[in-house]
Amino acid sequence: MSPVIAEPISHPHLMLSTRLVYELGDPHSRLRATTDRCDGAVLINAGGEIDACNERTWRHLVTEAAKVATPPGPLVVDVTGIDFMGCCAFAVLADQAQQCHRRGIELRVVSRQPIVARIIDACGLGGLLPIYPTKDSALAMPARW
Repeated sequence: MSPVIAEPISHPHLMLSTRLVYELGDPHSRLRATTDRCDGAVLINAGGEIDACNERTWRHLVTEAAKVATPPGPLVVDVTGIDFMGCCAFAVLADQAQQCHRRGIELRVVSRQPIVARIIDACGLGGLLPIYPTKDSALAMPARW
């Protein structure tokens, strides 16, 4: 099953485009994702795998979520449930982080997997893609700019 929209009791959900709902709902998709709002933040909770086969869907997901984020944001992308992230997944996050920054929104990554931090650092993206150990810690931090 591929959940697409999260509906926590205390937060309104974020509606995705029909196209994206279809892509994420494909039974053969290895990418699972939910989207949500929490106060002024937009949240993406991702699971499964992100690679060249579903890069387009990942890009649509991150782009759609970023478009509804408003300053001061943030856009929080939780990749804790991801089993594999190809380089293309990091490139999408970096591209969208730059676009968000121009709009006054910070993209924050949530991960407890050391490999995620190592890849972000090795690519020189540490300043662009700050990493937090939990969603709560990502939401609690004030905007950097």
